[in-house]
This record gives sequence, structure tokens and C-alpha cells, in this order.
Amino acid sequence: MKRNIYLMYAIAFLQGMVFYGPVATLYRQAQGVSVFQITLIESISLILCILLEAAWGIAADKIGYRKTMIFCCILYFLSKLVFWRASDFAGFLTERVMLSVVIAGMSGVDTSILYLSCKGENSQKVFGIYHSLQTAGLLTAAAVFSLLVRENYPLSGLLTVLSYGTAAALSLALIEVAPEGERRSGAKGLREALSETFGSRQLLMFLIGSALLNETHQTVTVFLNQLQYKACGLGNAAMGYIYIAATVLGMCGVWSARFTKRAGIPASAAILGAASAVSCLVLAGTKRARPSVCGILMLRVSNSLFLPFQMEMQNRQVRTQYRATALSIQAMLLDSIGAGTNLAFGALAERHLAGAFLFGAGICAGGAALLLKSSRNLGEKQAKS
Repeated sequence: MKRNIYLMYAIAFLQGMVFYGPVATLYRQAQGVSVFQITLIESISLILCILLEAAWGIAADKIGYRKTMIFCCILYFLSKLVFWRASDFAGFLTERVMLSVVIAGMSGVDTSILYLSCKGENSQKVFGIYHSLQTAGLLTAAAVFSLLVRENYPLSGLLTVLSYGTAAALSLALIEVAPEGERRSGAKGLREALSETFGSRQLLMFLIGSALLNETHQTVTVFLNQLQYKACGLGNAAMGYIYIAATVLGMCGVWSARFTKRAGIPASAAILGAASAVSCLVLAGTKRARPSVCGILMLRVSNSLFLPFQMEMQNRQVRTQYRATALSIQAMLLDSIGAGTNLAFGALAERHLAGAFLFGAGICAGGAALLLKSSRNLGEKQAKS
């Protein structure tokens, strides 16, 4: 089972190495795809991910997590081949449709392989390393792009193909984590997963709270941060340095398990949620560069520590044997909440940027309260057991 963990670490690192990442938009524009077409492709991809989640969860529980992971890694590799050779809207749409199948297929399967391979020991630490290695792969690819690739966009696509091809080859060496006789599927598995997810008030509170924190982080650190930097008078070079710093801080998830062990489960949820809310309040109340940068970086750190904690808590609360199906149902709920908050953030940011940050602070505070309540109940149950 340790081999599984090390293989998943390597796969995470290799799949993080998207060499065209720093110029993903420019790459597409160079092939004649407009910004509107790029956003249209992204919207189609998100809808497909939500629609495919449950079906993929059922399939993974039926055929096994190893076979699912191998199929998804191979399709991931093929999607990068399509991206590399794409030259119009249809080509990039095809790549994104393939990617949607991969994302929905891997959702819950990769964490299930890690969680079951750990046999209940140090899984949060493993999740933290797994997430950090994805970030390390992204940083490595960005460095190679800056030093060697630069304006050679086709080369960045080819290097990404090679990286993903290696990851697909490594997936063949994975070991199945569930005995053949325990695999079942179909309507019974879906009903059981739905009942477990929506029948648990504690789990629902945890998922909603997690979605509010994650989507605030995603929207603020990917989109709204650039508007804030511009309002502060920062140039492109400064934004680039801040991006590098934020990416490096994304690797602090390796300390998530240690943080939770010292603070405890309820306190960890409260502290990380409150830190996110405070970050948004800082951003809402200033147009100065230093406080704005500190707010963005604090939001990045809190989310990096939170993600392994979230993965751990979600996997702990799965009681059904249909683990992939249950985690897929949870992912559908998280994505649906995210779609709603994204619209709210966008509408508010168009009117007044500070209003969008205040909205972020409000939903983070609400998310922190939900996480504290659900995590305290979980801690009490564990203490009794």
C-alpha cells in the first residue's frame, strides 16, 4: 500500500507540470480562440463535471479505483495531446470535454486510493503532501517555462504531453485498494450515498462551510486579486512576484496535519475559517499595496492548510462501502454551491470591488461557523468511540 502512496505522489507532481500554465490564455489566443470562447469552454466544462460526477462514482465503485485511475490518467494524457495539436475552438473544446470526463472520474477516486492505502493512519499528512506536490509540479513547470520555453508555445504543449504520459505510465503500477468481492454498484449504491450525504446534518454543514471557504479563495486569489493589485497601483512585474510567492505558500499544506494535531479539529476549522474572513475584510478596507498583498497571501495559507483537513474530514465521514459514489455526490454539492457564489462575486465586483470582498468575508464567517459546529460534533463522536 505504501507503493500506492508514492506512486500517487509522483502522479500528482507530474500532472502539476503544466508547462503552458503561465500563458494558458495567450496560448489559446495564438491559435485564434477569443476570450469569450475560452470562458464558454470553461462553462461547458463545469456543467459536464457536475453532470458526470455521480455516474463516475458509481462506475468507480463497480470496476475498482485502480482501473478508474488508470483510465483517467490515460485520458488525461490524450487530452494534452489534443491540446498540443489544437488549432481552433473545436479542438480546444474537445480537449476540455475530455478533461471534464477526467476531473469527474478522478473526483474522490484519488483521495480514496490515498485514504485506504493509509489504512486510517496519517491520512491528513498524506493529503497535505499530495496537494503540495501538485503545487511543486506547477512551480517546476513555471520555472522551466521562464528559463527555457518562453515564447515557444508549441514546446510548452509538448513538454506537458511528455509529463502526463509519464504519469499515465506510472498509474499502471497502482494496486487495487478494495477486495474484488466488496465492489458493488448501481441504484443501490447511489441511494445509499445520497442518503448518507443528505441525511447527515453534520456532513451537510461541513460541506457547505467548506464550499464557501474554497470558492472565496478560488475567486479572490485567481480573479479579484488582479483587480485589487491594479487599484493599488502595482505593475505586472510586481504581480508576477506575488504570484510566485502565493504559489510557494500553496505548499504549506504539508503542515496541515501538524496544525490540526496541535489545535484540535474544532479549533482548526474555526481558525482557518476566521483567517479567510479577516483576509477578505482587509482587502475590502484598503487600497494600499502591502495590506492587500498580506490579505491575499493569508487567504492562500489558510486555504492550503484547510484543503488536506477537508479531505480528511470528508473521507472520515464516509460510512457506506460505495466510497467513490459518496465522494462524487459531495463534489456535486460543492460545485453547485461554487457556481452560485461565483455569480454573486462577479455581479458585486462589477459594481464595487470592496462589496465583493465584504461578501467574501461574510460567507467565510458563515462557513467558519458551520465548520466549527460540524467539526465539534465530529470531535465529540470520536472521543466517545
